[in-house]
Amino acid sequence: MARVRRGFKARRRRNKVLKLAKGFHFDRRRKFKHTAETVKRALHNMYKGRRLLKRDMRRLWIVRINAATKSLGTAYSKFMHDLKKNKIELNRKMLSEIAARDFEGFKAIHDASK
Repeated sequence: MARVRRGFKARRRRNKVLKLAKGFHFDRRRKFKHTAETVKRALHNMYKGRRLLKRDMRRLWIVRINAATKSLGTAYSKFMHDLKKNKIELNRKMLSEIAARDFEGFKAIHDASK
């Protein structure tokens, strides 16, 4: 049986990783061993970052709603409870946008929830 030369497959596998390292500096871009480790870490951090972004955005929405409800003399938790009790189904993202851009509209929602 003839010997198999592995050049093509191995090069294709390495090039796939090296292509992901675009923008890295020095050996982190050029040498496969360094690159593979850095790319692996970068992909992990991307995955983690996508989840952290969701967490951070929710915190921002809550802070915005809390600031708006405080200016109307109510606590955030009481306001959210009143919304659920009166079956006003607006999510935190929409409530925070309304609070930031249209305070009169937010005031109307606040009064409707009472």
